[in-house]
Amino acid sequence: MPMDAQVAPEFPDSIEWLNLSEPLRMAQLRGKVCALAFVNAGSAWCQHRLADLARLRARHGERLNVVAVHVPRFDSERDSRRIGKRLNRQRHDFPIGHDPDWTMWQHYGIEAWPTVVLIDGEGRIRERIVGDGPIRELDARISALADELVPTVPNADPIEMRRGGEPPLPLRFPTGLVVHGNTLYVADSEHHRVLECDQSGRVLRQFGSGGPGFIDGPMELAAFNRPHGMCLWRDALYVADSGNHAVRRVELRSGDIDTICGAGRAGTPAEGPIHDPRAVALDQPRAVALSGAWLFIATAGDNRVWKYDLGKPGLELLAGSGRLAVTDGGGIGAAFAEPVALAAVQQMLYVCDAAGSAIRSVNARTGAVSTLVGVDQWQYGNADGARTEARLQQPLAIALDPDSPVLWIADAGNDALRSLRLGGGELSTVELPQRLHGSAGLAVAGGTVWIADTDAHAVLRFDPRTGALRHIPIGE
Repeated sequence: MPMDAQVAPEFPDSIEWLNLSEPLRMAQLRGKVCALAFVNAGSAWCQHRLADLARLRARHGERLNVVAVHVPRFDSERDSRRIGKRLNRQRHDFPIGHDPDWTMWQHYGIEAWPTVVLIDGEGRIRERIVGDGPIRELDARISALADELVPTVPNADPIEMRRGGEPPLPLRFPTGLVVHGNTLYVADSEHHRVLECDQSGRVLRQFGSGGPGFIDGPMELAAFNRPHGMCLWRDALYVADSGNHAVRRVELRSGDIDTICGAGRAGTPAEGPIHDPRAVALDQPRAVALSGAWLFIATAGDNRVWKYDLGKPGLELLAGSGRLAVTDGGGIGAAFAEPVALAAVQQMLYVCDAAGSAIRSVNARTGAVSTLVGVDQWQYGNADGARTEARLQQPLAIALDPDSPVLWIADAGNDALRSLRLGGGELSTVELPQRLHGSAGLAVAGGTVWIADTDAHAVLRFDPRTGALRHIPIGE
């Protein structure tokens, strides 16, 4: 053990433990290696790192404790109930604390999300790993510390998890929506399926078995893993299958599901022709959009927008350097901050940057990026008006109105529906009879706005002409 290894500070009283019966103490972690992860629930990088830690916990068994501490980026994320919802989507079975005032973040001198602090069996800080680097590197460091452990008697003060989670409802965190004629398609994300419904909510077909997996084939046997954004072209529904790091296609005539690209693991793809779809690694695709024969893909894990040629399968980077930033420019000279939603019309692509609280436009031919609303990842708020003054807070979905030059925005951090008039117009807040709950999906058709009220496990239908908002009883 290094002589200068610092003893890990105790958990402060201000930590809210989201899934424990009693506050956690450092003494309860002694005798095992502990991976203490400082994360943000909305960050794609942090979600990936938490998934890594869950796998390593299963691998190392009784030699490893994992503890996650959520630290807010946005004001809205100081609400523990909201954060509990966000983390319930991932269903982790290790202690999760909420640090609303950044107290523990400061005690440990953390500077970035995600950061994993490795603590040895005697409670001393031995390593700090910043970022979401390869899991094998984190595994090697944990293994080295685990090899130092000496046999000890079981801890007399075990950690008691509090079981809770979400109620059993027909939908579980719905996200992507597509409306075509009288048919509504819903990405029922945490049920790992896509539903085909009529507009009254009656389920006509289910695509995917309902359990997480990465399986092509007939709709009842195939499997998704946290599907998000979707788009429709001809007789095919394209799905950003985020948990599988893939784009999938549902052939609506037959119901068969296949993979367009995606290897089932996170990674940065190589540009060029695609000979084997399963050989292409994507990094958390969250949205897809179509314009002509081009399928656009937003990958939140590497902050890029890609385009896929449906005519002759191939992948090309449209824009994004990979940095987390709100930077305009052309191609790799531009930067996004977690692009999570897309909307396309002719040669123009609109991008919703969640971490940047921004709406961007991209020329689909040249890759030139401009910011319509937003400044950078640290400037957010809730303000209407001219684009230079307007502010959003962690928007999660956008949709183009086919009948007017309006972009609808699900402003999740403000639990609001916003509208942006294109062509130099202003940002406005839409008056609704009730607040939204972390909405992460929108669709517009026939003068109606469809809203995935994600954290409420519901789909809503809004009529802008009358102001009426009603719940659609999908599968009820």
